[in-house]
Amino acid sequence: MSKFQELINSSVPTLVDFHATWCGPCHAMAPVLQQLAAKVGDNARIIKVDIDKNEQTAAHFQVRAVPTFLLFQNGEVKWRQSGGVPLKTLENEIQKLVVQ
Repeated sequence: MSKFQELINSSVPTLVDFHATWCGPCHAMAPVLQQLAAKVGDNARIIKVDIDKNEQTAAHFQVRAVPTFLLFQNGEVKWRQSGGVPLKTLENEIQKLVVQ
């Protein structure tokens, strides 16, 4: 099983940021994702997937715009959104999946 599959099949909520190096909004989201990582700590994972280096993965998940965020838990897409996303929205979506 690939490392990516292993991560998204985990019970730990995993936010996948499909991005591209040439994407301005993707760069704008970088500090937001850093803040999010600091807030959620070990309760969730945040991974970045470059669509130009991982075309098959992006195509499999029908990523048509960047950035696109997919939130996985136990291999299922629990939430999805394209474009810039406020920190609070990302945090709230992750918190819905965190096992207390």
